[in-house]
Amino acid sequence: MHPILKPALRRGWRDLNTVQLGVTRTHARVLGPVDTATGSFLTLLDGTRGLPLLREEGQRMGLPDGHVDRLLHRLARAGLLDDATGGGPAADALRSRTEVMDRLRPDLAALSVVTPAPNQGIRKLAARRVTRVRVQGAGRVGAVVASVLSGAGIGQVDVMDGGCVEPWDIAPGGLPPESVGQRRDAAARAVVRQAAPGRPPRHPGGRGDGERPLSLVVLAPRDGLDAFAPAPGVAEPLITAGTPHLYAGVIEGTGVVGPLVLPGVSACAGCLALARADEDAAWPRMLAQWRSGHRRQVPACDLALATAVAGLAAAHALAFLDGADPAPAGVRWEASTPGFDWRRQRTRAHRSCPCGASEQVKGEQTSVDREPHETMAR
Repeated sequence: MHPILKPALRRGWRDLNTVQLGVTRTHARVLGPVDTATGSFLTLLDGTRGLPLLREEGQRMGLPDGHVDRLLHRLARAGLLDDATGGGPAADALRSRTEVMDRLRPDLAALSVVTPAPNQGIRKLAARRVTRVRVQGAGRVGAVVASVLSGAGIGQVDVMDGGCVEPWDIAPGGLPPESVGQRRDAAARAVVRQAAPGRPPRHPGGRGDGERPLSLVVLAPRDGLDAFAPAPGVAEPLITAGTPHLYAGVIEGTGVVGPLVLPGVSACAGCLALARADEDAAWPRMLAQWRSGHRRQVPACDLALATAVAGLAAAHALAFLDGADPAPAGVRWEASTPGFDWRRQRTRAHRSCPCGASEQVKGEQTSVDREPHETMAR
């Protein structure tokens, strides 16, 4: 082990004997009392020294026997310590690719902040490289989601969509102006390749990356109605296969992210449709009218709102793929222009839906709990 104080946490002395690592309330930790020798020793925790050398340095600085080990244990328990060389073979392979690591260093620093144990950050980053995600939809939201996931180190990002790129599909970070007229899926895949920090490791099977199982599907339809009120039939193959999926889109002046559907565990599109029909008897009739016929006009999709939706959707997707508590499961976030105040809606599995998720929440009332005043944590 080569201990290193997590570089992402800025360091400052509150007084002569107290050091604070980190700025924000969520991640900051205060360490004290710290004497002069211990304060000097902290500067040696830069990842260039192993434990034996650190113990020798501690003795030369006059620190008592066992002080270095006790300090390192204390720092590790507080989530302040990382290991510059650990993480296993996959982490070593990633570190050996300097050009890839240089692209991903900000992501690694961010992962180290939210993962308390040493090596967890690099392990999660290495795991992203062998993860496969599919994005269905290559408009202003979907193409940006795919680009962000690829740039954040997801090794295989597939994109599905039909038709050709229209001028209104163009978005910074998504489809570029020169792609107008090209096939949407092909243009989006080119964006994904350009965003990727180097080629990912080959699949262990040896016959190409296509053998990797899908870890997540992001449903980001160009018609925002299909994200706001998703048709259950579209996700039926995902429910059957047990594939987690996340909805994201923009309709009129409202952006929607979620829910993250864990098949058989959390509310699906069918649950949403049944719950909405319970609340509003006219909803199925209105939905049928909105979906019927051919829409000739370009749908409203504010560029800034679409970008915010894509960013939040990608963030939720990465948190889920990194193994965080799937908080987005059963939750939908909505924001509307011009206020952009993110509101949370909790969705519940419906007893009449055949997806089976209601068995996980027996005794709960079937509904969509609307919480218009609950905003995202800053």
